[in-house]
Amino acid sequence: MDDNTRRAALDYHRYPQPGKLRIEPTKRMVNQRDLALAYSPGVAAPCVEIAADPHKALDYTARGNLVAVISNGTAVLGLGAIGALASKPVMEGKAVLFKKFADIDVFDIEVDTTDPDQFVEAVALLEPTFGGINLEDIKAPECFEIERRLKERMNIPVFHDDQHGTAIVVAAAVRNALVLQGKTLADAKLVTSGAGAAALACVDLLVSMGLPIENVTMTDKDGVIHAGREGMLPNMARYARTTNARTLPDVLPGANLFLGLSAPGVLKPEWLPLMAPNPLIFALANPEPEIRPEAAREVRPDAIIATGRSDYPNQVNNVLCFPYIFRGALDVGATQINEAMKVAAADAIAALARMPAHDSVAQAYGGRRLVFGADYIIPTPFDPRLIGEIAVAVAKAAMDSGVAKKTLNLDDYKRNLNHQNTRSGQLMLPVFEAARGSGTRIAYGEGEDDRVLRAIRDALDEGIVRPTIVGRRRILEQKLPELGLSFDLDRDVEVIDPETDHLVMGELVEAYRAVAARKGVPADEILRHVYRRPTVTAAMLLRTGRVDAALVGGRSEYWGQVEHVLRIIDRVPSHSRVYALSGLILDAGALFITDTHMVPDPTTEQIAEMTIAAAAEVAHFGLKPRVALLSHSNSDHRTPTARARCAVPTRRCAIWPRIGGRWRNACRRGAQPGAARSADPRLAL
Repeated sequence: MDDNTRRAALDYHRYPQPGKLRIEPTKRMVNQRDLALAYSPGVAAPCVEIAADPHKALDYTARGNLVAVISNGTAVLGLGAIGALASKPVMEGKAVLFKKFADIDVFDIEVDTTDPDQFVEAVALLEPTFGGINLEDIKAPECFEIERRLKERMNIPVFHDDQHGTAIVVAAAVRNALVLQGKTLADAKLVTSGAGAAALACVDLLVSMGLPIENVTMTDKDGVIHAGREGMLPNMARYARTTNARTLPDVLPGANLFLGLSAPGVLKPEWLPLMAPNPLIFALANPEPEIRPEAAREVRPDAIIATGRSDYPNQVNNVLCFPYIFRGALDVGATQINEAMKVAAADAIAALARMPAHDSVAQAYGGRRLVFGADYIIPTPFDPRLIGEIAVAVAKAAMDSGVAKKTLNLDDYKRNLNHQNTRSGQLMLPVFEAARGSGTRIAYGEGEDDRVLRAIRDALDEGIVRPTIVGRRRILEQKLPELGLSFDLDRDVEVIDPETDHLVMGELVEAYRAVAARKGVPADEILRHVYRRPTVTAAMLLRTGRVDAALVGGRSEYWGQVEHVLRIIDRVPSHSRVYALSGLILDAGALFITDTHMVPDPTTEQIAEMTIAAAAEVAHFGLKPRVALLSHSNSDHRTPTARARCAVPTRRCAIWPRIGGRWRNACRRGAQPGAARSADPRLAL
């Protein structure tokens, strides 16, 4: 890890408050009555109900959506046995992924013991608290015993993600790679590099899905797992082969599937010709794989290759699995995550990759065509359909295999899950991905502002823009070390310094003079505007084509900045006015609002115009632009503005059919049956 990344990671975890998690209440508590209901005496009522029927805990507590991420810190990825306390940031990170991708609440629990008996006893006693247990970063062979004993004792799902999450995603990828070759698992001849927890879980699942056990050869750092080898774990022994082969290259001839879960560089390019035609090479060591894809392709251009890295196609990433398998298990009250549920998850992941890519996914990857093939055998982590496909498949498998306590209507369940994809920060993930690598040039007007400089550092780390900073270089050189930011002002960004860049500033002044003369700006103000108003400078950089976009107004009042911009940037000719669009990220999802800033009393035509323009922008986020036209807090006013809004659906429905009428949720859900409103609006006017 370079020093800049290390500093950024420490700041990320420390500010604005330490850690990555906090607890927020789901019920209001604003008066004495609320307090009496939430605690004594009202809390006694659900306690009595649960004492009489333990299943009612799902109705009255958060247990049904609460998972424990539990570790003793003995096998933290890339760090080893760092101990329980030091592993806490990793467990918090896992908790964030659960919440982000599947809206599952998590407590991270770090158990300070390496004794399996103590660990099992501590975790088993927590069963009343949680709906599921995710074991994390526990070393082998203890992890096998711990998981087995907890599954025997506990009546809730227990899942060691390091084993089974990896196995599920690997199985999906292997199945699809074989489909491309017209083969099945029965045709696979597997050689592994690695025989630890993850590798054994992968092989176990592949065998349960149809891979003949006699077609499996496992190797580890000590060589081939062979009959008679001393010191084998019981889990390994079933895969011990009767063979004289002792090394990895000895067992590669004729193999058509390599599965690496071991160490960097263990698969040598010169060994690849030993493999069968069209081999599958899964080099999953992280961060450095067993062989780099480019090195493998040089020798075997016919290979299908997967890694654990995000900068190569076919990333085998557990986040494709664990949030959604728990989502499905929790929602049916499953008592365990069994083999049928794991196979269902693998099949659902594989099937999703064979479907046409979702529009938002294509947008997220810069317009790259994601079509089922050698470079796209598993879905991307940002595919919004993952939760609907995997959780539903897992829930169905749990019900079919008899481990579910609840029965769901799967069609309704899938609809409810898909609604979640538009919640919280998920909205921005495809946007960031679309920007990555695009080379878009953005001018940052208030380039000396601390927030802006941190945002520029984030943008550089993500590779989403080419920043142009409007600011004094001497101030920037002073501020960057103070803020712990180490990007290079010459190499990483372009700086437009009003004090020293006289050539560029002179060109902007002359260009602004031509604009200002038509917009009523006094001649003696032109120089001051360009040199002293960063909003004008950034807008002129945009107008003259030096950048593709400008970000301004971070430290100044809204209207003053807008007036400067409107003098410089022309509106779209098809629009009669310029409109403003604001976005809110709410717990219930994203809500966009227009126009609260630019047009205080619009005409009917302007309302229709801004509706269509705003709806087009909302659609760029992958959302259906359902529109609500608002005037007053109830529907009885007959003022001119209310009548103008009521006229818009009639006037513009043929152009944009998702326009609804006056919006008031309590009435909307119970009135006007058959009205064309399928869900809450995404755009309010």
